[in-house]
Amino acid sequence: MRRVTVPASVEMVNILGPGDEFLRILERELDAGIHVRGNQITLSGSHAAVDLAVDVITELVTVLRTGQGLTADAVERTCTMLAQREEDRPADVLTHNILSSRGRTIRPKTLNQKRYVDAIDKHTVVFGIGPAGTGKTYLAVAKAVQALQNKQVNRIILTRPAVEAGEHLGFLPGTLSDKIDPYLRPLYDALHDMVDPDSIPRLLTAGTIEVAPLAYMRGRTLNDAFIILDEAQNTSMEQMKMFLTRLGFGSKIVVTGDITQVDLPGGTRSGLRVVQGILDNVEDIAFCHLTNHDVVRHKLVGRIVAAYDRFEADQPAPVPRTGRA
Repeated sequence: MRRVTVPASVEMVNILGPGDEFLRILERELDAGIHVRGNQITLSGSHAAVDLAVDVITELVTVLRTGQGLTADAVERTCTMLAQREEDRPADVLTHNILSSRGRTIRPKTLNQKRYVDAIDKHTVVFGIGPAGTGKTYLAVAKAVQALQNKQVNRIILTRPAVEAGEHLGFLPGTLSDKIDPYLRPLYDALHDMVDPDSIPRLLTAGTIEVAPLAYMRGRTLNDAFIILDEAQNTSMEQMKMFLTRLGFGSKIVVTGDITQVDLPGGTRSGLRVVQGILDNVEDIAFCHLTNHDVVRHKLVGRIVAAYDRFEADQPAPVPRTGRA
């Protein structure tokens, strides 16, 4: 049995949560018995369970003392991160601010997300690979806006392969903007969370922010720019090489994608699936892999991703066809 004293500078309601919501999470996630009296928390159980509970409460106190409030999601993620005994402290992850905009702060929520953000700071080319909802694109756009605000780059370029339209945009109705907007909408959505919506048309007109299909990158050299390629699993090997060689002086590239959601026509190899084998040992290039544990959308999204992963892992390998003699 061990007793933890919460400092007087931290109100117990902030540890326990509204209506003891956080306390119930701790009781569910930890194997230790938890008894609260005043600012004293008494923990009972096995040595390992009590040690983990002490570490969790200590981290929650550390987060609160930075002035940042706790959420149910942050409490759950703190328990998970400490149970995995990673080197990085949850408080370092949950208080790592990237961008403050329109009354909210954007920060990583998982250890892999923080490693991804750190890799963007340290490397010129970074690949963020993982399932939907892991913040690959959102965090990359946040880092791009941060770099623009800090005058580290002069412009942001966001691009995606319009593979769903087969890149044959001329066959779609409407103007060029009408044709490409549906495929670039997720990038606009991220921008609207981070930049004053009224200023976005001005930034687009001035070329400070450019949102365009991947096909429009061909033949260009992009200097002093933060360039993001989204949905990169839908690039061919040739397109991936073309994009990466657009890199100019003073620029940074982030490539994001999910290799389990390739929409390329049959027989076309995904450039994202093979690029790590080609560039893995090249200096100043980093590969960051996120998993269903890093999903930061609704909790159910992570469970859906995990269920699909299990289903696909249980499927028998396809039997190769043999030609007739």
